[in-house]
Amino acid sequence: MKKTFPLQATGKDDARVRDKIRHEVNKYVRRERQKDLPEGFAQWAFDCRVGPTAAAAEVRSLKDVGAAIDAVAAAGANEVYIEIVAAPAHRTAIG
Repeated sequence: MKKTFPLQATGKDDARVRDKIRHEVNKYVRRERQKDLPEGFAQWAFDCRVGPTAAAAEVRSLKDVGAAIDAVAAAGANEVYIEIVAAPAHRTAIG
């Protein structure tokens, strides 16, 4: 998913517009996780970038995408660019 979303919509509260953006991101992630993994991989990893434009987008973790959308809106931008790319990954041991 590589998409630029407007942060304001006529007749809608800005917070509801951001909620709709987060909903679309979550829907995309759920859809990607449903896909079959290639042989030898255990899970999907998501490479995410968020910013006011594609050139200014910064790397973020998937769990920080929602907060990054709010940060871009708080900075006064009119739109937010979101890039999320799914890639097969191996599980790693924690600890």
